[in-house]
Amino acid sequence: MVWGELKNTAAERRLFQRRAMVMLVFVLVLMTGLLARMYQLQIVEHEIYTTLSDKNRVQVQSVPPPRGLVYDRNNVLLAENRPVFSLTVVPERVGDMDATLARLSDILSIADEDLERFQRRLREPRRPFQAIPLSYDLDEAEIARMAVHRHQFPGVEVEAELVRYYPHSELTAHALGFVGRINRDELQRIDPVNYAGTNYIGKSGIERFYEEALHGQVGYQHVETNARGRILRVLERVNPVPGEDLQLHLDLRLQRRAHELMDGRRGAIIAIEPKTGGILALASVPGFDANKFVTGISVNDYRELSQSIDKPLFNRALRGQYPPASTIKPMMAVAALDSGATDKDRRIWDPGYFQLREGGRRFRNWNRSGDGWVDLKYSMARSNDVYFYAVGVDMGVDVMSSYLARFGFGEDATLDVSGALTGLLPTADWKRAVRNEPWYPGDSVNMSIGQGFLLATPMQLATATALIANRGAWVEPRLLKDVHGDSPVEEFLPEQTHEQLELKDPDDWEYVVDTMEEVMHGARGTGRSAGRGASYRMAGKTGTAQVFSLGQDEEYDEEQIRERLRDHAMFVGFAPADDPKIAVAVIVENGGSGSGAAAPVARALFDAWLEEFPAEQAHEQGAGDGAEDDREQDHPDQRHVGA
Repeated sequence: MVWGELKNTAAERRLFQRRAMVMLVFVLVLMTGLLARMYQLQIVEHEIYTTLSDKNRVQVQSVPPPRGLVYDRNNVLLAENRPVFSLTVVPERVGDMDATLARLSDILSIADEDLERFQRRLREPRRPFQAIPLSYDLDEAEIARMAVHRHQFPGVEVEAELVRYYPHSELTAHALGFVGRINRDELQRIDPVNYAGTNYIGKSGIERFYEEALHGQVGYQHVETNARGRILRVLERVNPVPGEDLQLHLDLRLQRRAHELMDGRRGAIIAIEPKTGGILALASVPGFDANKFVTGISVNDYRELSQSIDKPLFNRALRGQYPPASTIKPMMAVAALDSGATDKDRRIWDPGYFQLREGGRRFRNWNRSGDGWVDLKYSMARSNDVYFYAVGVDMGVDVMSSYLARFGFGEDATLDVSGALTGLLPTADWKRAVRNEPWYPGDSVNMSIGQGFLLATPMQLATATALIANRGAWVEPRLLKDVHGDSPVEEFLPEQTHEQLELKDPDDWEYVVDTMEEVMHGARGTGRSAGRGASYRMAGKTGTAQVFSLGQDEEYDEEQIRERLRDHAMFVGFAPADDPKIAVAVIVENGGSGSGAAAPVARALFDAWLEEFPAEQAHEQGAGDGAEDDREQDHPDQRHVGA
C-alpha cells in the first residue's frame, strides 16, 4: 500500500480553512459585541455610570442644626449644647456585626446597657446609612485607642456631636423638661428631611413645646469618600440654620430660692408676674438631674428615680392634683358676691358647726368652739368654714362650677407649659355620669371650702390668684418672654382664649383683695405671722388640705405613714396688694397647717422679689457706674479723644 493514497492533503487544507474561517467569524462577532458594549457603556450610558460612580465616591450628608439655647429673664444660660465624642456604627458598612462588636468590646469598655440599646435600635426602623451610637461620651484615652485601630473597623467612627446640657438641672428639670434620643413613634411623625442627622428631640417641658423653634433647619454637604466610606474632603456645603434662642420669664434666682425654701420637703411653688403672665418660678421638689436622660439613662438610675417614695420625676406644679382647701375661698367670695348669694354686710351665726337641717349631720368649723357672728371679711381672715358652708349651699354646684371655670379651674389655662393637667371641676352631670348618684347639698358644703370632689393643680391656683391680683384681667401664664432674633415673640405663642372676668360691681374686686389683706395683716388673720413686719401690704389665703388615707395597695413604714398622712399646707397670695408684681401658690405636702408651713415660704419669696433682688441689682449697677467713673478719671485724655 502506498502512503500517498491514504493522505488527502487537499481535503485537509480545505477543512482547516473552513475551521479557521469559522473561528475568525466567531472572534469577529465577539469583538463586535465587545466594541458595541464598550460603546454603550462609554458613550450611550456614560451619564448613568458616571452618576453611579460618583455615588460611590461622592455622598450627600445631612448637617444637623445646632439646637437653640435657653436663657432666663436675666440672660443666665439654662440650656446649652456641649460637644461630646461618641462611637457610632453604620450597619450597612459593617460586614460581620457580631465580630465587630466583640472586637470593639476588647478595645473599649462598652457597657452592657449600651450594647442592649444599640441592638434594640438596630432592629428599629431607621434611615439607610444612618449612624447608630454605640458608646457615649468617650474620654481622651478611648479616642486615642480608636484612632490606632481605626483601619480595622470599616463603618465605625468616632464622631463629635453637640449634646444638650443643663447647667442648673436639679433646679430647672421640671420647668425646661429635657431632650432625648428620637424613638420609633417620634420617627414616624417628624419631618424625615429636616431631622436627617438629628438624634435628639424635646421630650417634655419647654424643650418639647418649642421643639420646632429650637430645632432649626437642617443643612447638607457633598463629601468625597474612599472605598471604606471615610470622608476625604468636602466638595460643597450648605450650612444649617441654628434653632432660635429663647429667653424665658423664669428667674433662676427665684427658682433657686424656691427650692431652698422647701428645705428637703415635698411640694411645689408657682410664681407669676400678674401683669405679663410670666412664670417667674416653677418649682417641683424634689427635682432630678435631667442630663441623665439626654443620651439615655441607665437602668439603675431610672429605677432609683421611678421607685423613690418621694417621686422626683412627678411634676407636682403642673400635674399634682390636690384639694385646694381654703385657698379656694377668695374665688368663692367673688362668686358669692357677684351671684348675689351674699353681700358685704351679711352676717352668719357660727356655733362651731353647720347643719343643712335641724338634727342633721354637723359640718364642723376648724374652730370647734365657733366664732359667733361673722361676715365675709372676718370669715376670710379667720378662714371660717361655716360662713362659706352657708353661701356654698345658697349658690349650689352650678353657680360655683360656673364661676370657678371662669377662673381657669377644670382646664389647662396656660399658653406654653407642656404636660399640665386639668384638675377636676365637679358638676351635677359629672357626678351622675361617673358615680351614678345625684348631687347632694352636702357635696356643695364640701365644695365651698375646697374639699370633696374638687381638685386643682398649683398652677391653676396661681393662675386664679393672678386673676384676682389683676382685678379680673386675664393674662394667661406663659414661660416664653422673648426670642433672640428678628421673629416677634407673638409668632411662637398660642393665641390667648380667655376674656376678662367682669363683675356686676367692679368694686367687689377691691373688697375681696381687702379681705385677703386681712388674712395677712389683720389681728385675727391666719397668715398674720407671715405678714408681720413687712414693708409692703400683701394679700393672701392660707389652706390646709386633708389627707384621708393611703391608697389601697400602698404600704409604708410606720414612721412614713405618720408623716405622709399629715395635712397638706397651702397658700396663695400676691404682693404688693395695691400694685401686684408677684403672685404665688405654695403647697407643702404633709406640711401641716398652711399658716405655719406654706405662708412663711410665700413671704420669703415676696421679700426676695420685691426687696432683696432689686437691692442687689441696684448695688451691682452702682458698682458698675463707679468703676466706669474711675476709668474715666484714670484716662481723661482718652475720654476727650473719644468724644
